[in-house]
Amino acid sequence: MATTTGTRTRTARAAATTAAALLLALTPAQPAARADDPPGVSEDTTAPVEIDPRDPDLRMVQGATLAPAKVLNIKSIVETDDGAERRQDTNSNVTFALQAEVLFGKDSAELSRDALSRIGAIAAEIKKQHATSLRVFGFTDNLGTAAHGLVLSKDRANAVQRELAKDLGSAVTFQIRGYGEQYPIADNADEEGRKKNRRVEVSFPRTGS
Repeated sequence: MATTTGTRTRTARAAATTAAALLLALTPAQPAARADDPPGVSEDTTAPVEIDPRDPDLRMVQGATLAPAKVLNIKSIVETDDGAERRQDTNSNVTFALQAEVLFGKDSAELSRDALSRIGAIAAEIKKQHATSLRVFGFTDNLGTAAHGLVLSKDRANAVQRELAKDLGSAVTFQIRGYGEQYPIADNADEEGRKKNRRVEVSFPRTGS
């Protein structure tokens, strides 16, 4: 009797394990959150050439199938020692992030004198890349109210956009957004992280120049 009961228990456990595995396999995977990828910034991973899975040169194992081809996104990030400026290059985009402290006074959207030269350097790179479509996004830390952060981040993005427009002229179009405390690039638990999150990002398509 004990043997029969033990067998039934093991069988029930095996059935439960199998059911759980099937449930996990059938549950759609949720997309991972991208803290550094706000809406409007996406990378094209489409393969530049079509690959024939029946090509004999592939020498695939019997019964194997070829996964869909895609381009891996190579990301390069260069940051100044003090973290005041950050440049990110990917396959498709160039993104400059400037900490709010180097652009504005505390809780202000008025550009400082130092900000003008830094924005001018970004404008020079935009001209070098022959970019005509720019994204200017503002972000804050999580201190204060979310509503205030949204307004302040948008005002700061507008200020940077206006300065860029002076250098770049009317041939360039802008997408301007204020995201407040959304999409942090560092931990808001300490001041070092919050300082990085208080930023304005300027991004545009890269040409490889």
